[in-house]
Amino acid sequence: MSDSADTRQEAFDRGLEVLRRIDGEAGQRVIDSLSDISPELGHQIVAWGFGEIYQRPALPPRDRQLVTLGMLTALGGAEPQLEVHINAALNVGLTPEQIVEAFLHAAGYCGFPRALNATFVAKKVFQERGLLPIAQQ
Repeated sequence: MSDSADTRQEAFDRGLEVLRRIDGEAGQRVIDSLSDISPELGHQIVAWGFGEIYQRPALPPRDRQLVTLGMLTALGGAEPQLEVHINAALNVGLTPEQIVEAFLHAAGYCGFPRALNATFVAKKVFQERGLLPIAQQ
């Protein structure tokens, strides 16, 4: 933890504040969906993932989301997580054009199928948020 005096609850509370700021309702839904199967996984995502990692000052939230989008695209099979993080990327200042450009860039490193899958998830999120059509280049 950041401070050895932090309690388990303090780490969770700190992480929950960061999660809500970045992911909004989508992040909370993920945590809630774990309550009946693995509440500890939900706790770790919040306390460690957001309370320890996401709040570190060396990368701003916008940059962290850009890195996360690239990694989830490269992993493949992480489309539900991509949906959450595309929403988060929009919440922290990335534009739809920048997100689409990141997926185009990823095609050269992880292949067209994974870039296509990520782009189609983005299209769904953009439609839900009323952000289509976007400028095409």
